[in-house]
Amino acid sequence: MTRPVLHNYYRSSTSYRVRIALALKGVDYDYAALHLRKGDQRSDAFLALNPQGLVPALEWGDGQILTQSLAIIEYLDEIIPQPPLLPSDPAGRARVRSLADMIALDIHPINNLRVLAYLKNHFGADDEATAEWFRHWVSEGFAALEARLARDPQTGTFCHGDRVGLADICLAAQITNNARFGVDMTPWPTIRRIGEALAGIEAFRQAAPDRQPDNET
Repeated sequence: MTRPVLHNYYRSSTSYRVRIALALKGVDYDYAALHLRKGDQRSDAFLALNPQGLVPALEWGDGQILTQSLAIIEYLDEIIPQPPLLPSDPAGRARVRSLADMIALDIHPINNLRVLAYLKNHFGADDEATAEWFRHWVSEGFAALEARLARDPQTGTFCHGDRVGLADICLAAQITNNARFGVDMTPWPTIRRIGEALAGIEAFRQAAPDRQPDNET
């Protein structure tokens, strides 16, 4: 099989999710960096791969171009079953997907780079106003996520029991983004505890933004 190629940006949380999944699955790949702030994602070459002009995009060995981080991760989980990123039972899978969606579909879309840039360029929001927008929507989402995790006996060391899964991948990437915008994590002790446990796992450290070849920090 041809070596996979991951088109991504070091600071993109969606890219971070896929890097974590690839690391957990033990997949070696070539790293293709796209600088989102410079507009690399709008090049003709990349738009030919992904007409949305969004990262990540994963070129798989059989010629497939996979896009959308959650779809990529579930694809990897289906073709490389170990370690599993979703529970074996339907109810467990639904719970993990729901937790992941709270982050990936409710918090992230209104806080991503495109939205924050639009706030600045079209509504005149300065850096502090943009950061406050980010913190507000994280706080809204994390308050609900904390309530679910804290009261549910299915929560364990991680979001679902004691095995890392899809929801943890989304959570770790969001927590990393939060740090850039000065989000105070103290109101959410369960989330904070899980995040600290995830930070100690080598696959998560390996995939972290500051470990990537295009890191600028």
